[in-house]
Amino acid sequence: MNVRRQHISTAAVTAAAALALGTLSACSGSAAAGNTEKFDVVASFYPMAFLAERIGGDHVNVTSLTEPGQEPHDLEISAKQTAQLQEADAALYLKGLQPSVDEAISQSEAKTKIDAATLTTLEDHGDVEHDHAGEEEHAEEEHAEEGEHALDPHVWLDPVKYAEIAEGVGAAFEKADPDHAADYKKNTAALVGELNDLDARFEDGLKDTDSKVFFTSHSAFGYLAERYGLTQEAISGIDPESEPSAARMKELQTEAKADGVTTVFYETLVSDSTAKTLAADAGLKTDVLDPLEGITDKSRGDDYIAVMDANLKALRTALGAK
Repeated sequence: MNVRRQHISTAAVTAAAALALGTLSACSGSAAAGNTEKFDVVASFYPMAFLAERIGGDHVNVTSLTEPGQEPHDLEISAKQTAQLQEADAALYLKGLQPSVDEAISQSEAKTKIDAATLTTLEDHGDVEHDHAGEEEHAEEEHAEEGEHALDPHVWLDPVKYAEIAEGVGAAFEKADPDHAADYKKNTAALVGELNDLDARFEDGLKDTDSKVFFTSHSAFGYLAERYGLTQEAISGIDPESEPSAARMKELQTEAKADGVTTVFYETLVSDSTAKTLAADAGLKTDVLDPLEGITDKSRGDDYIAVMDANLKALRTALGAK
């Protein structure tokens, strides 16, 4: 399903932010209730830390539970991190991505708990994103047998939805630390503006391409594909560590020919062996499409915006953009 691009305004997410903020408790008096003299925020992984740093600016001290280079799905909370959560002024996370984080935050005494999943709408993208003509009935039967899929947590890869989350986080910071509310509002507006510009670059850059289908290591790009009228075909499902069946690998080779696929994308934080095997067997190229679950020295950029621009460049090349 194709989704029209839309710019994000504060009014567009007022209801979502209000719902999320209903569970928040503001810091009493100064925001210096944590380990530092700043507003102490513990973020679950990089996309949440990026929001906290950009929105909080000089007023926040941000600690990420997921270290650079660590696969966030595999994170297990340590005793030290549990203590950090207890002392934090705010905990910012995305429920459904990291079960150990969800549990730790639910049991913590963090003064403000911000679940990014409540600030936008998560969707069920299933395991298979594309059906060829004549295969619809078979796919529907398989879906019925498998039952419902979990909601896809990779929402930050859609700049529009990520901007919705940014609006909600900004509102939460304003409520929890009112002394610096004006700065949080200004920083949020600036970040949302950058995300709207990024969205415009993606829409313009991907509107005219030879193919609309791309192959990835795991199905992290469902929101991005839906936003820009593309089709994601994942070797694995939502879990990047799951192994595809031989039948799935053969199916992808067939689809590559049918859909004019040129490239198999892999990631920087998980093994690229399966992607490279498929590429070799199907005579395809390989390249990186970064799900931005962490920034390392292998990342094609030093922050979210830069890496997303690198992703756009890689997609344009792979899809034959005009």
